[in-house]
Amino acid sequence: MRPFGVYVHVPFCASRCGYCDFNTYTASELGGGGSRAEYADTVAREIRYARASFGEHAPVAQTVFFGGGTPTLLPASDLVRILDVVREHFGLADEAEVTTEANPESVDEKSLQTLRDGGFNRISFGMQSARPHVLAVLDRQHTPGRAAEAVAMARAAGFEHVNVDLIYGTPGETDDDWRASLHAAIATGVDHVSAYSLIVEDGTRLAARIKRGELPRPDDDVAADRYVIADETLSAAGFEWYEVSNWARDGAARSRHNLLYWTDADWWGFGPGAHSHLDGVRWWNVKHPRAYAQRLAGVELPVDGREEPSELDRALERVMLGLRLRDGLPVGALSAAGRAQATAAVAEGLLDEAAYADGRCVLTLSGRLLADALVRRLTD
Repeated sequence: MRPFGVYVHVPFCASRCGYCDFNTYTASELGGGGSRAEYADTVAREIRYARASFGEHAPVAQTVFFGGGTPTLLPASDLVRILDVVREHFGLADEAEVTTEANPESVDEKSLQTLRDGGFNRISFGMQSARPHVLAVLDRQHTPGRAAEAVAMARAAGFEHVNVDLIYGTPGETDDDWRASLHAAIATGVDHVSAYSLIVEDGTRLAARIKRGELPRPDDDVAADRYVIADETLSAAGFEWYEVSNWARDGAARSRHNLLYWTDADWWGFGPGAHSHLDGVRWWNVKHPRAYAQRLAGVELPVDGREEPSELDRALERVMLGLRLRDGLPVGALSAAGRAQATAAVAEGLLDEAAYADGRCVLTLSGRLLADALVRRLTD
């Protein structure tokens, strides 16, 4: 049976960050629908309906990931209750990885202990930066020191693995600001760091501010320089990259749930707008919490659409995702034209020569900086 994971989307945020275009809602945006108080019961109903669709046999969840939004805006007891429903209807594998995302200001010692006692063993904090002026541009609500406090509380509660997310390339950020954020993240004692280049998404407040000339547009060359700084700094601190934007202290610290996505495994996504993948079929839920709840009240799964990608599309995606991993991509997964491009990429220093000789395409540091363009070359 293929590896199987569960994703639970919690669409609530205390406020909307200026750069975010995720399917999230503040209380004012929801108006009178999509009650946060009833959300755990609504998701539990979808989980039960999903389990029934499998008939006699259902896959056991090897990973569970609560994302958002800010899952920890719900009471910790609600998150545990949802996890209990997953455990009851699908089961959890021995040593299953159970993760929740959190904002540093949305947890305290009591809530973290409730989560840990309830079965959560990994937590990911949205730190983003250690500089106040960078956090202000991103519209983040926490103070720079709050992320370190949250990590310390999570460790004290017994969480086995703790991640912090960072963003680089924010308008007004300098190289020194970025180095300070990296060092602050390392100093918290986490065993995993995710670092993402800021992307300006249409329709966000950040995009509007840049369009009005209030802020400069992020520069690709600056982003490349910041990525190199991240890799050098994290490597020197004992972290190793295992996916282009993710570094872990060891294999146990890697995000097993995200590896399901990157290795074409199966998962069922619960919640508004959540995406799922099972046996080559993909589907997604209605996006608005109110419509989501109404579908489930009518005793139906809240599916909004589905697709079955062609074998060609799936092959292209396997190249795109596999190439981003440190374990690399089997050379045999490429077409003849793709193999010719890979040979050229080795000569250009974009693919590791020794790994290629062993039959795998593994990005060098220079290759990671040009990963998207290289994928296009290998799949044209």
